[in-house]
Amino acid sequence: MNSRRTFLTQSTAVTAGFFGLDRFLSGSLQADESFSYGELIEDPGGLIDLPKGFHYRILSITGDTMKDGYRVPGQPDGMAAFAVGKNRVALIRNHEIGHAYFTKGPFSDNSVIPEKLDKSLVYDAGRHGAQPFVGGTSTIVYHLRKREVENEFLSLIGTDRNCAGGPTPWGSWLTCEEPADMTTKWGQFHGYCFEVPATAMPAITPPVPLKEMGRFRREAVAVDPDTGIVYQTEDRGDGVITRFIPNEPGKLAKGGQLQALSIKAEGNWDTRNWPGNKTSFPIRERLPVEWVDVDEVDSPNDDLRFKAIEKGAVIFSRAEGMWYGSPDTVGESSIYWACTNGGQNQMGQIFRYFPNEDTEKGGELELFLEPNDSELLTHADNITIAPSGELFICEDTKGTNHIRGVTKEGDMFTLARNAFNGSEFAGACFSPDGSTLFVNLQSPGITVAITGPFLAGAGS
Repeated sequence: MNSRRTFLTQSTAVTAGFFGLDRFLSGSLQADESFSYGELIEDPGGLIDLPKGFHYRILSITGDTMKDGYRVPGQPDGMAAFAVGKNRVALIRNHEIGHAYFTKGPFSDNSVIPEKLDKSLVYDAGRHGAQPFVGGTSTIVYHLRKREVENEFLSLIGTDRNCAGGPTPWGSWLTCEEPADMTTKWGQFHGYCFEVPATAMPAITPPVPLKEMGRFRREAVAVDPDTGIVYQTEDRGDGVITRFIPNEPGKLAKGGQLQALSIKAEGNWDTRNWPGNKTSFPIRERLPVEWVDVDEVDSPNDDLRFKAIEKGAVIFSRAEGMWYGSPDTVGESSIYWACTNGGQNQMGQIFRYFPNEDTEKGGELELFLEPNDSELLTHADNITIAPSGELFICEDTKGTNHIRGVTKEGDMFTLARNAFNGSEFAGACFSPDGSTLFVNLQSPGITVAITGPFLAGAGS
């Protein structure tokens, strides 16, 4: 690992290239040359292939020492970037560390909480002699113009398998647990969402589980800034999409109502479009939806989705990444989410939800993208939207992983290719000004900043 880290550190700024593109239009993919950054160029550093004129810079490598003295935790996953001053962003990063992989945590001995750390800041310190949980988040303070890391510190600790999450419009990151065992015998209950403030000041956030938002194998969230409603995905083959209507927008700890998405029209709806399904979910057709209340949201039995389905909630296959698209960027206020193995060939789907201005009523749901072609998309995972409106998709598949893109006009393209190993890309997110795309290679745990001639947008 030391030799690999030395090699990577020496390759902190490398130029690379782009792949082909196809067009997704009216439910069919057609060859089209209307949009292209160019062909992929092989990275001489052997890490990430990018288009000509694009560069990456390594910001952080798992195992290195952060400014607070702790190690950079492993398994970096979901992320978001927040403005914290002129030309500075706070990049809050999840770490998908489960109890069985505690050695990837931030401490020199992850089986013991360091004496200098206040144990009240550790959500789950373990019990019955078990090692503490060491999942959580870390924060990178990055100067966009100087292209320098100014600080890096632990910002949440003691949670389990923090996979994805989402930014809030009030300046915080919602980090989601995706536990293998929510009824753990080792310590606290898991399967919750936690809020981490976006700040440049080093601090570990006091851990407060937002229990009324539900307890399940969480993946990602997206917040509608007009209403404060939080939309949520569940990483299950038979999962549901939920929304949390807070009693007080922006104050999630004060509780609210959890609801699940249901198709309003009668029928045996199944969004997955798997071979053998009795019904096929239409592509690029808006269907009216409604939301059904879900009770007993803190059940320890991992049965929230079953309660919702009994009330008419529709099933989605492994819903993972989720992101809010503003009218300025994508034309209409929208919530996008990825289903990793949905579709006829189980290559992945992207759904788009159009909220209703009347929160008592449901909006409309559209199956936005289902390529069914591994050359275009293989297992969509984390997603983000550029200030210019392009949707970027991280792949998580066996073999070669890419960052794919879809323009507002429907052109599909490939932005990046993992040239280093078979690890997934994770946590793609843009700086508020649109100049920089941040992303992780989850294994061995590398965070990079990508710059180049991205399309200009509202944030430019």
